[in-house]
Amino acid sequence: MNTPRVLIVMGSDSDFEVMKECAHGLRGFGIDFDMRVCSAHRTPDAAHELSTKARENGIQVIVAAAGLAAHLAGVMAAGTTLPVIGVPL
Repeated sequence: MNTPRVLIVMGSDSDFEVMKECAHGLRGFGIDFDMRVCSAHRTPDAAHELSTKARENGIQVIVAAAGLAAHLAGVMAAGTTLPVIGVPL
């Protein structure tokens, strides 16, 4: 597998049903991606590490999706200068 260029981060497993469409679209364009579950509230240190190390891991864009409070995109954006696309669910 090639190095993923897009990181899709979901706040919980329940967000997968919506975000699988994002993965489907990326796959259709031949864009490599990685999908992770990481909560801004339950695992903030892990979320911060994902965002701060994204560039060195070859990521070019982060798509962050979380329901209710939708803080995940902001947490991800705080740790990187990469573009972060927030998807409120």
